[in-house]
Amino acid sequence: MVLFLIPGPALGLALCLALCLTLGLAACATSPLGRSQLKLFPDAQLAQMGSQSFEQVKREKTISPNGPRNAYVSCVASALIAELPPNWKSGWEVVVFDDPSANAFAVPGRHIGVHSGILAIATTPDQLAAILGHEISHVLASHGNERMSQVVAAQAGLLAASVATDSTTPAGRATLAALGLGAQFGVLLPFSRSHENEADLMGLDLMAQAGFNPEAAVVLWHNMAAASQGQPPEWMSSHPAHASRIRALEERLPRAQALQAQALAAGLRPDCPRPPDPPSGTEPTEAG
Repeated sequence: MVLFLIPGPALGLALCLALCLTLGLAACATSPLGRSQLKLFPDAQLAQMGSQSFEQVKREKTISPNGPRNAYVSCVASALIAELPPNWKSGWEVVVFDDPSANAFAVPGRHIGVHSGILAIATTPDQLAAILGHEISHVLASHGNERMSQVVAAQAGLLAASVATDSTTPAGRATLAALGLGAQFGVLLPFSRSHENEADLMGLDLMAQAGFNPEAAVVLWHNMAAASQGQPPEWMSSHPAHASRIRALEERLPRAQALQAQALAAGLRPDCPRPPDPPSGTEPTEAG
C-alpha cells in the first residue's frame, strides 16, 4: 500500500494560500460552507476521470439484480437530487452493488455507488438519505478535486503530470483513492476531517430540503457506532469520532428542522418505502 500524507486543516490552509499566490487566483476556491480550497484540476477533467473509474468499478463488482432494492435506493437518491442547484439536477447514475460491506460513495461525473451491506445500518429511508446526502455533498463541494490537488502539490511539487486511473499502478490507485474510490481497490486515502464535517452538514441540509427527517442522521450515527464497535467503517474517514459527528449534527438540527418544515409545507414528502429484505440465500435474479 502507498501512503500519502494529506495536509491537516491548518497546514492545508497555509498550503492553499501559498499556492494561490504562486499560481494565481485560478487555483483558489471557496467551499459551499466558506472554507478556502485549492483546486488545480478543471471540473470537466475530474468528471471524466470519475466516470472512467466508476465504469471500472461496475466491471469489477457485482451489480445488484434486486429490482425492489434498486428502486428504493434510486427513489431516495432522486428525491435528494431534485433539491440540488439547477446545474446539478441532471445526469446522475445510481448503482447498487451486491456487497455485504457497509459502504457508499459518490464520485465526480455524478455517479453514486451503494453497497447492499449499508442497508443493514441505514434501516429507514431517512437514514439512507443521510448517507446519500453526505456522499453527494462530497461531490458538490469538490472534495475529490481538493484531495487530488493536495496530493499533486505535496508529492509532485506542482510539476505538470498526467494522472492515470489504472488500478494496477501505484499512481493510478492513488488517483482512484483521491476521487473517493480507494476502498473499492484496496487503497484508503480518507477524506480529511474538514471534508467529512462539511459533507455531514451539507448532507443534513440537503436531506431536510428534500423533506426527509434530519433527526435520522443522528440515529444513523448511533447505528454506525454500534455496528463498528466504536470505530468508523471503511467508507468513512477514521476521524472525526462518532461522538463529535453526532454533536455537530445535533447543533445544526434546528436549522435542518426548519428546512424540513419548509419542504413539508411545499408538499415535499418523499415516498420511498423500504422493501422487505429477501430471506438469506434467496436474492432475486434478473429475468432473461
